[in-house]
Amino acid sequence: MKVTIKQIAKIAGVSQATVSKIINNYDDVGEATKKRVLDIMDQHGYRPSYSAKTLASNHSNLIGVVYAGKVNADFNHPFFVDVMNSFKKSIGFFGYDLMFFSNEKFNYESEDYLARCRHYQVEGCIIIGGEEIQESIYDLDKSEIPCIGVDIKLTGNRSGYIMTDNSQISAKVVEHFYLQGYRDIAYIGGKVDSEVGTIRYESFKKVVGQYGLQLNEDWIIFGDYFKKSGYEAMKKLLSNKSIPEAVFAASDLMALGAIQAIKEHGLRVPDDIVVIGCDDIEAAGYVEPPLTTIRQDKEKIGKLAAHMLVDFINEKIHSTSVMVEPDLIIRGTCGKAKNIIMTKMVE
Repeated sequence: MKVTIKQIAKIAGVSQATVSKIINNYDDVGEATKKRVLDIMDQHGYRPSYSAKTLASNHSNLIGVVYAGKVNADFNHPFFVDVMNSFKKSIGFFGYDLMFFSNEKFNYESEDYLARCRHYQVEGCIIIGGEEIQESIYDLDKSEIPCIGVDIKLTGNRSGYIMTDNSQISAKVVEHFYLQGYRDIAYIGGKVDSEVGTIRYESFKKVVGQYGLQLNEDWIIFGDYFKKSGYEAMKKLLSNKSIPEAVFAASDLMALGAIQAIKEHGLRVPDDIVVIGCDDIEAAGYVEPPLTTIRQDKEKIGKLAAHMLVDFINEKIHSTSVMVEPDLIIRGTCGKAKNIIMTKMVE
């Protein structure tokens, strides 16, 4: 049964007027109260309709969604799907709808995002980072339209960005390998012409050096974050005269592809080669063996993006950024220390 504002107010212990103010983003309601009411709306699946105030103001209540990349121009990676689901859910509580902009049209007809956003009178944009960023993205970033970036750094006066601390991603992986006794480490990364890919790779090299390990250039291969490229990269690694004992794949999909290639080669994970991925997509916990990975808090990223964008729109904050801490999730593909290390500990 659909709940009403009156019921939401009763559950939260506030007046209907307070709930209405929160829906319409008034600034005279305390943050604790706002959070409690929004959480209750979320729990009960409440979706506010447009208020009379919003309709009278002639606002579009539209948020533009832009994928900033010339290649893989879609949202089919599980990481972005989960982030956008969280963002959509959170931004909806503030009374906004989403408009997705197709970049194929822009790529081939040289149209720009800023002109289209102005045409549709969007009140703000969420920009998802990709590879080979179009120049038009930065025109939009520098414009009067509030923008929030995910995995892309925006520096405009009414822009900000959110991303996982990608340098910490690689650092946590190398540290875990090192403490588990693994020294021969390979890296399967995303394309280095993407900001996220560059940060993860540079951090990987830096931390490997900090632990005094050798960086084998034959064990550094780049893909595109999807399963096929991880599979092909791992086959290439296995064709070398010497093969690594540990592999860090910069996405879970590439890690799954790598594991498939390892098994086809007649080797076992984790007995012969250990693997760590990144993202903690849903499938990571259901493969055999379950994938050890770095968790990016996709729900938090989406929720933060929504709240920050609304604050940009209402001019409560200006040009800010947030780094979200990653977590190492230990499962079956790299859970135990090497036998030689464990034997020495027993002795």
